[in-house]
Amino acid sequence: MGGPLILLLGVAFVISSLVLFALNKNRRAVVLDRLHFRHRRSSGSKTPPRSLSPEKKQCENIPASDYKDVFPPSRRFTLGEIQSDLPSILNKPLSVLASSPPESRKACLPLTASYQDCTSTMFTPTEFSTEEIRALGDFPDYATLSGVPLPQPYHDFDINKARPRPYRPFRWAYHQTMSLTKMENDWWLELENTYAKRIKQRQDLFAKYGSRVLDSLPGSELACKELMEMVLQFLCARYPHYFRLDREKMVFYNGILNTESDLKTTPPLRVILNNVPEDFAIMLRDPETGFYFFRAGVICSSLGWDLGTKMGMQLHEIHAPIPDYKEKMQFSMDRYFAKKPTDKPIQRGSWGLEIDEPLYMPPGDPHEKHRDVQHADLELSRCNLRVDWQTLRRLPLSSAVVFNFKAIFTPVEAFRDEPFIPTLLAKILKEAKPSLMEYKNTWHTEHVVIPAMERYAQEQVDKGMVPKDWQPHTLDDSPWFPGWEEKWHREQGF
Repeated sequence: MGGPLILLLGVAFVISSLVLFALNKNRRAVVLDRLHFRHRRSSGSKTPPRSLSPEKKQCENIPASDYKDVFPPSRRFTLGEIQSDLPSILNKPLSVLASSPPESRKACLPLTASYQDCTSTMFTPTEFSTEEIRALGDFPDYATLSGVPLPQPYHDFDINKARPRPYRPFRWAYHQTMSLTKMENDWWLELENTYAKRIKQRQDLFAKYGSRVLDSLPGSELACKELMEMVLQFLCARYPHYFRLDREKMVFYNGILNTESDLKTTPPLRVILNNVPEDFAIMLRDPETGFYFFRAGVICSSLGWDLGTKMGMQLHEIHAPIPDYKEKMQFSMDRYFAKKPTDKPIQRGSWGLEIDEPLYMPPGDPHEKHRDVQHADLELSRCNLRVDWQTLRRLPLSSAVVFNFKAIFTPVEAFRDEPFIPTLLAKILKEAKPSLMEYKNTWHTEHVVIPAMERYAQEQVDKGMVPKDWQPHTLDDSPWFPGWEEKWHREQGF
């Protein structure tokens, strides 16, 4: 009897397993993946569209997740911590300031409403009331409110000699991930010797393109003001010998450009444009859905798109052109934005190869034509690595999530004395997933860059800089390379 019974149980187990396997899509995918079977999916071999209009839906399937009741961690407890530095906030005792009002999650400030116009008490996602925000006034203690300390003063900094840190965010094996790391607080905003040139370029772009590079939608007033104040506080703390803020007169003094910004009359994003060579995108939470939308920004260094084509979009719509975003990152990114704490900013790097130094290349720009041809006479000296070094942080009062980045150009010839970098870059260019490389648009430089990197890689082996049998992989110190600090200091003369 034991044999037939065992056989019967085995058959029943197999049948039930097959039924579950057929019905459970996620479990089936996991098993097939472990057996090295891949389900058929739509081709990603074509370069994604670079021009997206808000009225054109690029992603039809909106995620089913509901974040309406998901909020970031509250920061209102910090009101009690800064109370000693301020007059009494609305005459509320510390116990009231530090506690969560029961109505804070229900009386959410609408996406399109300004905190200045609210006649009844409304709350931001981090549980600050509109009354409390108005009572805090201008330039409150954002270090305490956010939990992110101000940077250490950089007294040795010389704007005329300053070079950007040599970011080399190359990874192998190369997959489409966000590659997030903890933000270095001292380096949120990094200045270099191109500062005056970049500010002038950005001002000229705004004069030419207007709302295509700088714009804000209703409801973003608090976030724009808050970001501007945090940026100026950072500059004054990090580079005190170049920047100064007069809070009584509400004037910001820029010692590099020898300019003054009247903060009472100049819109916040214009202040940023005139003083900071960085791009900023402000994402705000829609209380009706819990999802985040692009509501304001200064974007002067975009390639293949501009602020005008993205304004008003939801997070997944903005990233629709990115290969594998929907399949691999959309759910986790929506969840990450919904829960992101204010005191944990992050950083990452994105890169590409360019001919010359295109800073701003909107759809249809003449420079785009370079990407369609491998010029036979292209010189290596014209080929540059462009790194967009990016940070992502939540502002404490408005709860806006702010994405900022700056474009840094480095001649690829500089990699000759940087250990492992030529080998790693050549490996990526030759063997990475085609759809990812087509999205990066490196093809137009590869016929020149790949042979050069192979020569440099062999030189480094011959000189003993790199072991002969080294197998390319992400460097332990990524985005850096061995000896980067010595080279960086040498280029700056100290």
